[in-house]
Amino acid sequence: MTRVTTLRHVFVPHVPERLEDGVLYVAMEFGTVVHRCCCGCGMKVVTPLSPTDWTLIYDGDSVSLAPSVGNWSFPCRSHYWIRKNAVFWTIQWSDERIEAGRRHDRIAKRRHFGETERTPTSDTAYRPAPTVIPEGAPESPAEGRLICEPSAPPAKEVACSQPKSKKRGRRR
Repeated sequence: MTRVTTLRHVFVPHVPERLEDGVLYVAMEFGTVVHRCCCGCGMKVVTPLSPTDWTLIYDGDSVSLAPSVGNWSFPCRSHYWIRKNAVFWTIQWSDERIEAGRRHDRIAKRRHFGETERTPTSDTAYRPAPTVIPEGAPESPAEGRLICEPSAPPAKEVACSQPKSKKRGRRR
């Protein structure tokens, strides 16, 4: 098994049946980026593009994916970043950290898409369940700090941003 250190991106109308090593297939119509695991194990890695999954950055010459790719369900358990078509290898996570990351992802999806509950109306409409946030509590685990993985590649290649928070009433 040979580790891949750079990827070539290809924009495709659909993901091909047979994937080549070192190629990042970008299927925008399906909001999906697919490649073979960069560790060389040959497993198919699917990274869905959405506000709660991965973000693709195309600068006209290269592509980047955020957050990192953690293949926790694969035997290799590889973990890497894809920045400007380069693969940056990073630390493997413990089982506890993987579970915490999955829990964080589930919470982010519920918050983004809204938990729903059935209302007792004649049209059986759905409405978002209320979210109760104690006064002074952060609205997300990342509030008040930059969003970056601690194992990110060199700072010049990582774009960090302040998390967007919901507007609350002003205190005077």
